[in-house]
Amino acid sequence: MRVIFLILIIPAVLLNCGSSRPAGGTGEIPVHIIPNTNQEKTARNLILMIGDGMGLTQITAGIYDNNNFLNFEKFPVTGLMKTHSYDNLVTDSAAGGTAMACGVKTYNNAVGVNKDGIPVKSILEEAEEKEMMTGIVVTSAVVNATPATFMAHQKLRAFVDPIAEEIANSGVDFLVGGGKKYFDRRASDERNLIKEMEAKGYQIEDFIQNRKIQEVRISPGKKFVYFTADDDPLTKITGRDYLPYASKLGAEFLKSRSENGFFMMIEGSQIDLGGHATNLKYVMSELKDFDEAVKEVLEFAEADGETLVIVTADHETGGLTIMEKSKLKKLKTDFAYGRHSGTMVPVFAYGPGSEKFTGIFDNTELYRKMKTALGL
Repeated sequence: MRVIFLILIIPAVLLNCGSSRPAGGTGEIPVHIIPNTNQEKTARNLILMIGDGMGLTQITAGIYDNNNFLNFEKFPVTGLMKTHSYDNLVTDSAAGGTAMACGVKTYNNAVGVNKDGIPVKSILEEAEEKEMMTGIVVTSAVVNATPATFMAHQKLRAFVDPIAEEIANSGVDFLVGGGKKYFDRRASDERNLIKEMEAKGYQIEDFIQNRKIQEVRISPGKKFVYFTADDDPLTKITGRDYLPYASKLGAEFLKSRSENGFFMMIEGSQIDLGGHATNLKYVMSELKDFDEAVKEVLEFAEADGETLVIVTADHETGGLTIMEKSKLKKLKTDFAYGRHSGTMVPVFAYGPGSEKFTGIFDNTELYRKMKTALGL
């Protein structure tokens, strides 16, 4: 019997992959992937970050439009997630959010209910049952589909007044986003949910008082709500500036007041709106703002050592494509159309339990993996 030895000679240029230079660019920024030294432990805290409408091409375009770097590249663990709803390969944010928040497939437009319209508990509600602190930070109105799936249960996402009422009664400890009018100038009744929440121990602040959230002093012992707009907040391009700061503030707020850990969901809501508008500038500005929030959260988690960070999307929006002859900061792109698509979305993970988020899995499995990582 003859034994044959194969010697593979690899040119040095292939071994030194980090030195590649994309066409028209100035080379890659060194990426320092955060080591997962505590990945086998149970997470005390979990921060789920959702880029609404953020597919793999949106992230790729963001990297090439930002001198070939985004903070997404720091994550040591990546995976892919299927996003279809109960009866449609193309989900909406309500069904996609419900799958991630509650672990069940449902029909498009459903919020926190299963395919039969029966309410199902969200991971935020289960965390509260374990006396964990909870928080939501979004760049949409807080009654919009994605945040609503973590705090409310309605057969249709359009039922914004009942959703606001459920949010007011949800017990969430830290809440930042738009939609103030759904709480104090309601279409369906004369109730002032802000007054009701204040009576329950909430500190309610808002943009109308001409104070940015960065200027607000949070009262000790109170839950905190900051309304950033009457309806949907401004775009990043037109002046919105709170997402990275509020993400960091929320993590610090929840950690400082928690004896049993916390769960927080952060959404870059308007990446999706840029896709619907088939407007690359809109998409890129929102994605980069979201990436700055990712940076703040990763720095918090690295210093904390007990926080699992998950970054993903509910679906892709727009069917974005990067075309030939693109260069760094000079992308040639096209959108298939201004609707959602059925493509899988990426998942990034760092921290205790992050090893569970590799491979290809369903969006309902994200819920189960998060529960396992938290020990719920």
